[in-house]
Amino acid sequence: MALIVKKFGGTSVGNPERIRNVAARIQRTREAGHHVVAVVSAMSGVTDGLIKLAREVNSNPNEREMDVLLATGEQTTIALTAMALQALGQKAVSLTGAQAGIVTDGVHTKAKIANITPKRVHELLAAGHVVIVAGFQGANSEGAITTLGRGGSDLTAIALAAALKADLCEIYTDVDGVYTADPRIVKGARKLDEISYDEMLELASLGAKVMQSRSVEFAKKFKVPFSVRSSMNDNPGTLVKEETRKMEDVVIRGISVDKNQAKINIPKVPDRPGIAARLFKALAAVHLNVDMIVQNASTEGFTDISFTVGKDDLAKARHVIEPIAKEMGAGAVADYQKIAKLSLVGIGMRSHSGVAADLFEALAENQVNIQMISTSEIKISVIIDAADADRAMNAAHAKFGLGIS
Repeated sequence: MALIVKKFGGTSVGNPERIRNVAARIQRTREAGHHVVAVVSAMSGVTDGLIKLAREVNSNPNEREMDVLLATGEQTTIALTAMALQALGQKAVSLTGAQAGIVTDGVHTKAKIANITPKRVHELLAAGHVVIVAGFQGANSEGAITTLGRGGSDLTAIALAAALKADLCEIYTDVDGVYTADPRIVKGARKLDEISYDEMLELASLGAKVMQSRSVEFAKKFKVPFSVRSSMNDNPGTLVKEETRKMEDVVIRGISVDKNQAKINIPKVPDRPGIAARLFKALAAVHLNVDMIVQNASTEGFTDISFTVGKDDLAKARHVIEPIAKEMGAGAVADYQKIAKLSLVGIGMRSHSGVAADLFEALAENQVNIQMISTSEIKISVIIDAADADRAMNAAHAKFGLGIS
């Protein structure tokens, strides 16, 4: 008898019919003799609706209260899923993140899991129940509700799989695996049978919407293999696992585009030691993640500094940066929101040269201008105009021969 953790995203539980489908899928696994822990997200659109509702009441809502509000989305779904299973004659119990033993740090809206003590989950499984756990949430050491950030249900599932020593973790979404590119944008995109943790981590952090990056980090750290599958069919998904020698033969594993990017430019920054440290230390102090950074060559003692953040963090970043820029005598802070980040990922880059040159050639042939460039051992990212993003993705996909042969 195996213990299987199954995670269902918001689209998979988007309406009563889909919740019943999820319950039937869980029931089939249970009838096959396996224990099941199901982690569910809020129904699609619910979290966005709650955020909108909060901002109608208060344009700058308190983060603690936002966690209390947003956690209700998943709590609705766990109760409905348990009810659907009970209607099939299956014993099922819903648990909030805190009830499942998930303890986090004290950072509201972007909490990190500190530890998990799933004693209650084990007790319920032993009594023959399917346990339905609310994704995306936990509680800090003082008992206050916290949330793990958007996509945090993936992290809940992976962390529970590690804590429970589950035999298998399955991430169910509205797509049937990880593709070489977004199949809605690139017609010839191909589903991958397997992918390494590092490649999946890069794709997740670079805008591929299949998985949340922190969950992949957690899976890699605790060696939790997992599959990404569709909740709409029984097709095999993509297995995410430790790197193997065979994987290195593929130069580029996938291409992603992230349109949820914004660029901030600070002109005429005094070019002296400590300026950049002051700017980015202030952003780090409010838990803002900065992606690409470019500092132009100094001219007459001044330089321009540009960096990118997620669009959701733009207002907060400007609020932090503007008074510092003014105090140091820099020019007016400007932002650009109509940009996108195109990224190529593949562990094969470690042993193959010329990837960047081929990418730049493909973009030039399609009249796509590059604004910023960032590289690492297994990825190349460029900032381009958002209007060029889909064309650029198709051009790069074709250039590296990633399509269905």
